[in-house]
Amino acid sequence: MRLSVLAAAFLLIAFPAAAQAPTGDHPLLHELAGEVSPDQQHAVIARLVAFGTRHTLSDTTSNTRGIGAARRWVAGQFAALSRDCGGCLKVETPSETVTGKRVPQPTEVMDVLAILPGTSDPERVIVISGHLDSRVTDVQNATSDAPGANDDGSGVAAVIEAARVLSKRRFPATLVFAVLSGEEQGLYGGHVLADYAAAHGWKVEADLNNDIVGNTEGMSGVRDNTHVRVFSEGTRTTETAKEADARRYNGGELDSPSRNLARFMDRLADQYLTNLDVVMVYRTDRYGRGGDQVEMLKAGYPAVRVTESTENYTRQHQDLRVENGIRYGDVIEGVDFPYLAQVTRLNVITMAALASAPAPPTEVEIKGAVTPDTQLKWKPEPAAAAYRVWWRPTTDPQWRFSRLATAPDGTTLAAVNIDDFFFGVSAISADGYESPVVFPGPPGIFEREPPAAPAKP
Repeated sequence: MRLSVLAAAFLLIAFPAAAQAPTGDHPLLHELAGEVSPDQQHAVIARLVAFGTRHTLSDTTSNTRGIGAARRWVAGQFAALSRDCGGCLKVETPSETVTGKRVPQPTEVMDVLAILPGTSDPERVIVISGHLDSRVTDVQNATSDAPGANDDGSGVAAVIEAARVLSKRRFPATLVFAVLSGEEQGLYGGHVLADYAAAHGWKVEADLNNDIVGNTEGMSGVRDNTHVRVFSEGTRTTETAKEADARRYNGGELDSPSRNLARFMDRLADQYLTNLDVVMVYRTDRYGRGGDQVEMLKAGYPAVRVTESTENYTRQHQDLRVENGIRYGDVIEGVDFPYLAQVTRLNVITMAALASAPAPPTEVEIKGAVTPDTQLKWKPEPAAAAYRVWWRPTTDPQWRFSRLATAPDGTTLAAVNIDDFFFGVSAISADGYESPVVFPGPPGIFEREPPAAPAKP
């Protein structure tokens, strides 16, 4: 302990002008957080549970039961929100017909999207997602009641509430509120979303996938309503073999765009939320499990999974029953609505902050071998009024030091040795909104790369 304290003191002495500068306080983000309503979210989940089952293979023709009725209801909610904001939301229902291990017969998997176009940078897109489908113990059982209150009615409620709050404002970047299907059968809804994004040329800066975000009671009975986990991949799913070789040598395994998105969310929670701390988990998802963000990562889009801190497995993927005094099943009584509202607030302020900031810097490069200084350069971003260069010791989880750059395309950090730190750059708008930090080179790029050309026969 004493060594780490001394090391920290040394760094502060060595770089007194480089301590992390305040990023400013934005009243809008406080206002948006205050508008999230637990009562609104309770009403959403109660209606979702009333459909009986929302299994991907369930009835699509009934108006009262099954996935079809639930999809139409969600689309109706988005349409109503659009009417309230003067037609600001464009409601889309992209779909694909799929078959697979858990989909034995060709089945239409349909997502429901509400799109709030950006005012000045509409091709840049921020997504919040949650999955509509539910299940019981047998993943192929499409008829038994599967309330899916928390998995993932909570995520859907977060998406719809975010749309209600954020559709009252306009932002430079486009916001997409995505309710997905087919997650339990193979992440098909995430694949449909990724395909739709690619087909429409979206520059997806972030996908915030909310899956299981409303429970606070763990298996032991202990409650935790003050933490939320944000899972993020370490190295980009789309990394090439050549890029991996360079990254293994020079570093970057902790600085994918998704990882720096998680850091961005952590800082926002500390600044704008009370009694909710982000726990960054250095994994793409829970061990051996997955969510729709995985399909977005495969397509080259930055994405994180947002999940409650304490899961209760008696309430996930279970037939409704009482056994040995334990009530099994994903019912609405298992949702802590004040906590769900807190997690939703995190999503809302993250989307607003990202959409208000400039795009993350591109073409970030670094050099400084066999010199005492570190040089960084980047491509000027039209919406950026300033840039901030960040660095941290290689074992630190968060960016610790920063300095404003005086030039629009690069800077030199005198007497800051490239060998001892990791570095990054963020872009700042004229009104002080700041982008996530971009790590130099291929490990940190936010922009989606074009898909690889098919192999020649």
